[in-house]
Amino acid sequence: MSLLLLALVPVMAASGKPHDNRAIITDFARMVYTERDVAGAFEKYVTPDYIQHNPGLPDGREAAVAALAPMFADRVKTFTIKRIVVEGGIAVIHIHVRPTPEARGAAVFDMYRLKNGKIVEHWDAIQPIPGESKNRHPMF
Repeated sequence: MSLLLLALVPVMAASGKPHDNRAIITDFARMVYTERDVAGAFEKYVTPDYIQHNPGLPDGREAAVAALAPMFADRVKTFTIKRIVVEGGIAVIHIHVRPTPEARGAAVFDMYRLKNGKIVEHWDAIQPIPGESKNRHPMF
């Protein structure tokens, strides 16, 4: 089956109704990036055997919480959600992360795969915001 056809197949819940992956990932993003409730968000929305593609982190929900909770506990850092894109069982959250208010920070893309209403897999890409750009297009 082609990827286009797979994208058109609804993700079904046990009840036979489609999961609302947009609502799931939007609430997950709110809990993590805005409320900074990493443990709560991961407990509610992430499977215990969560697959991690960031080479600096081990697999598993508990490992992700242990690595991320201290970063989100630092109230000096800011995490501004710029956009959320959901296509079938894949979701991307585009975030502006700043370690301090005066820092340019980085553009971060967190990509998740959802299955049966839960986040099962994660990839990310981090791009530091340069001081100068060869074009006049903003990164966000």
